[in-house]
Amino acid sequence: MSKNRFLFVSGAIVAALAAGGCVSKGEYEKLQAERDGLDQRVKELESQRSGLESQQTALRSEVVTLEKQRATLEAQNRQNQAQYDSLARNLNNEVQKGQVQLRQYKDMLTVEVAEQIFFDSGRANLSESGKAVLKKVGEALKGYEDKVIRVVGHTDNVPISTAQFPSNWELSVARATTVVRFLQSAGIAPERLIATGRGEFAPIAPNDDAEGRKKNRRIEITLLDRNLAQEVQEKEKR
Repeated sequence: MSKNRFLFVSGAIVAALAAGGCVSKGEYEKLQAERDGLDQRVKELESQRSGLESQQTALRSEVVTLEKQRATLEAQNRQNQAQYDSLARNLNNEVQKGQVQLRQYKDMLTVEVAEQIFFDSGRANLSESGKAVLKKVGEALKGYEDKVIRVVGHTDNVPISTAQFPSNWELSVARATTVVRFLQSAGIAPERLIATGRGEFAPIAPNDDAEGRKKNRRIEITLLDRNLAQEVQEKEKR
């Protein structure tokens, strides 16, 4: 029964009873009050229904948005996995020789190279063997035009104090810059390149023994989404 029809019928009953003298004044007022209460309840239910319909519409819109986001993330994950697989194939020989390691974390892909492959101790000049490996890495990374390439230099905690490198900060930055300049000369657009140094302050192993220090002396070359790279740079500036 519709709202209007319900109100019409209830009103008609009350009016008929009153007109026929079948009810006392008190009973009539009681019926009228009940009718008013029913009217109010109908209005409340109508309001609730309207609110629920609005919520349902909003939830449907949210579901559509979430489905689009899921599809985008799945496509991005497939792309990232394809890039990792391609890079692994291109650098398979270097990986097998232990010259480089590949790591994937979310939408970041990192090529990690041990210091001794690229540099002599306390130096920031690329060795000939390092150039050969880096050339292969550069060729593998060149095709990812949608990515920024961030190069980070790392050292162990053994102090250095020379005129050229007063501390490990300068050494790590110089090495990262050397790698970036080589990648640029290999044909990678400089706008895609970022060089930074962390010195001894981002170790991946304890510096308590020679093996741990060896692991910490490294160069990390990471493929980053352009938007993510911008966020990382802004965080580092804070």
